[in-house]
Amino acid sequence: MKVLQSLVHRLEQAHLLDNFRPLGNYSNVFHQAVRSHQDALNTSESRRSQPSIVDAEANHQVIPATHCSPPIKQNTKRSLLKQAGRSPLVLGIAIISLTSAFGYRFYNAPKLDIGKAAPQTLYAPVSANVVDNSATDLNRSAARKDTLSVLMLDQAVNQTVMKSLQQQLQQGNDLRQTAGAFPYIRTSALTLFTQAYLRKLPESQWQALLIEADRGFSQNRSVPNLKPAIPVAPPTDAADQKAIAELRNYRRSVDMSSYLKLIQSVNESQLKYVAALASSTEPSPDLPNALNGILLDLSDADWQILRSQTPKIAERILAQGISPGLPSTVLTAAVKLQVKGALPSAAEPIASDLLIALLQPNLVQDENQTRVRAEQAAQGIQPVMVSINRGEKIVRAGDIISSKEFALLDHFGLSRRGIDWFGLVGFGALVSGSVVVVWFVKRRFHPSLRRRDGVLLWLLSLSTPLLVALQVPSVNLPTIGLLVGGFYGAPLGLTVAGLLALLVSVGMEVTWSTLIASATTGLLCGWLGGRLRSREELALLGVGVGALQGLIYLVLNVASGIAWYTLLSASGIQALLGLAWVIVALGISPYLEQLFDLVTTIRLVELANPNRPLLKRLASEAPGTFQHTLFVATLAEAAARALGSNVELVRTGTLYHDIGKMHDPQGFIENQMGAPNKHDLIDNPWISAEIIKKHVTEGIVMARKARLPKAIQAFIPEHQGTMLIAYFHHQAQQQVEQQLNSDGSILSLNDADFRYDGPIPQSRETGIVMLADSCEAALRSLKDATPEEALAMINKILRARWQDQQLVESGLTRNEMTEIATIFVQVWQQSNHQRIAYPKLAIVPQASP
Repeated sequence: MKVLQSLVHRLEQAHLLDNFRPLGNYSNVFHQAVRSHQDALNTSESRRSQPSIVDAEANHQVIPATHCSPPIKQNTKRSLLKQAGRSPLVLGIAIISLTSAFGYRFYNAPKLDIGKAAPQTLYAPVSANVVDNSATDLNRSAARKDTLSVLMLDQAVNQTVMKSLQQQLQQGNDLRQTAGAFPYIRTSALTLFTQAYLRKLPESQWQALLIEADRGFSQNRSVPNLKPAIPVAPPTDAADQKAIAELRNYRRSVDMSSYLKLIQSVNESQLKYVAALASSTEPSPDLPNALNGILLDLSDADWQILRSQTPKIAERILAQGISPGLPSTVLTAAVKLQVKGALPSAAEPIASDLLIALLQPNLVQDENQTRVRAEQAAQGIQPVMVSINRGEKIVRAGDIISSKEFALLDHFGLSRRGIDWFGLVGFGALVSGSVVVVWFVKRRFHPSLRRRDGVLLWLLSLSTPLLVALQVPSVNLPTIGLLVGGFYGAPLGLTVAGLLALLVSVGMEVTWSTLIASATTGLLCGWLGGRLRSREELALLGVGVGALQGLIYLVLNVASGIAWYTLLSASGIQALLGLAWVIVALGISPYLEQLFDLVTTIRLVELANPNRPLLKRLASEAPGTFQHTLFVATLAEAAARALGSNVELVRTGTLYHDIGKMHDPQGFIENQMGAPNKHDLIDNPWISAEIIKKHVTEGIVMARKARLPKAIQAFIPEHQGTMLIAYFHHQAQQQVEQQLNSDGSILSLNDADFRYDGPIPQSRETGIVMLADSCEAALRSLKDATPEEALAMINKILRARWQDQQLVESGLTRNEMTEIATIFVQVWQQSNHQRIAYPKLAIVPQASP
């Protein structure tokens, strides 16, 4: 890893540094106000609790004096000129390498190709039989498309149908049990038809029928209580007449008691029949006649035959198979044919209705066998042969070359294959334009891009043609989009993925459906790459990318006329490859982050975990500093969010900005916890200043040892900038004056001994943290102050930093300083909210009675 990092560093060589313009020295304007504020704060603290550093504690501000101005950044004109001289060379190398990698189809391109006009009449040098590959491929594709699907029985459908049929039969059996036995009277007395008819009659009609049957018999043999409650017309229906005749015949052949028993049996059967109909529930809207009165009209013997034979008929029909889209008339005819003769005639309609309603198509495509058959059909197509004799004309001058003619030209070496320099130069222009587009997007959305970032983009771009050349069945655009989008943001991720798709489509031979599917998912990954906050979200994205890539591949090929069932396997492979590309990006991302010193949102979230080793050490070894860090992070995060800066970077950088204090926790007042101040015992401002400054250098050492990204390491020195350690500088001045007054000797005082080494903040994020760090202790010290008073004090602190030229290279503006001050006060109000004081009686435990 170190060797690779060294290589990347050599490729990078130098960083382009933004020019800056000093904002002017406003010390004469604010000098008196800031010094008054400092004096007030200094006198409020006793020497026993004096702070050790002044940049992080708000009760000791920087003393803005003209003789203590910070060192100005060195002129970078020579470095910029050197970079300008190298940039065209680097750009040229990138364009040439990308053109060479992506322009594969221009290396062996025939000048006389299909669709082009022949410049002259060409003749066959010898007789030959040549395979027309284009025509052969078209014929084989047509054979694959026309192959009929191989169908197989879907046993799950069969089981579902048989289960539903058994449920219907069982429900019918339960219904018949409720209706009672049928026939309910011996058939020698009343026929089955008459028994079925009588138990369906309403009470009034049944009474009228009995009255009519009673006519002609003597009064002593008449049936008592036959007067109907509601007058009805005499029965005239044929069924009524038949029933009346059978009742009269039976009455003549038996005594009155037997006749009355028959009437009682009919009455009981009618009641059971009504109860059965009331309790019946239609199991399916598709079964209009399955479990109704027709079912109850069957005799018990016929019902048992229907119940045992209908499942066997269903099994025979399902074994033969029902194809999807089979017309209902054909299915109805097949069912009636199977039922006829297998069941009593009375049971045939019920069995037919049941089967027609429950049977479902159970033939599904056998994908493997269909694909094998399609491939066999394609391989069975004989190659299209083109025969020609020696001296015979191949193509006439000016004619458009067909596939047949191209096959002959290419066979005889007359197609003039070679490097298509004209096409390659045009493709190079396209590559150059793509590079320019990337440069503009980079300048607009990511101006701080380093040379090593350009190297990474170049390497990722070269991976695409390499994998295509290796005939990987999918383009790695999802990986490129996800990595670039995650490292540099959505605009650059979308741009790179889209331009790579364009270059592949023009310069390489890739199936268009595969390319479009990969390009779509690549753009999706480029758009979402920078928005992901966890590995879990990446995993969900991988599933979505796989599903989308497989679906797009399927839809595009179906739209081109290919049978969908022949594409399921290939679509599944595309889906798996889409998921695989996301997994590849997830796997190599940590290595690229280390190698190219990159920070992604996910990595920042991981580094901000309080269980990270350095943060756990800080919480245990320097607890006061850790609490100070948390409040600074709260202030800085709120300001960064309001200003549109990188919130995750600000929060993570703030958590690590003071880790160097672990080298000597007692050298800083927030960790002393009331213990004697270490600096009182030293009583040497020069040594104390070195202790304070050392927390920056030690912090950088710790950060490098922990392999923190440089973007995080930058917070350690830049949050202090080149500020003056005012307290000990003032103490040193007093000692110099005392020495001068006592013996007249002059003690040397070098301001650099009391200034941090810098650099001053180079980004908005580190500038925000510097301001939050400066204001944290001042806000903590405010107890009963009003928001106006807090805002006034914060403004003084921020003006002091501005006046000291600590923010000239951060990119922060004066208007944003006002907004930052307001946000800091708002956060202070939220954390300094009032709480209701509990009365003493509420917190003193009461004595038990």
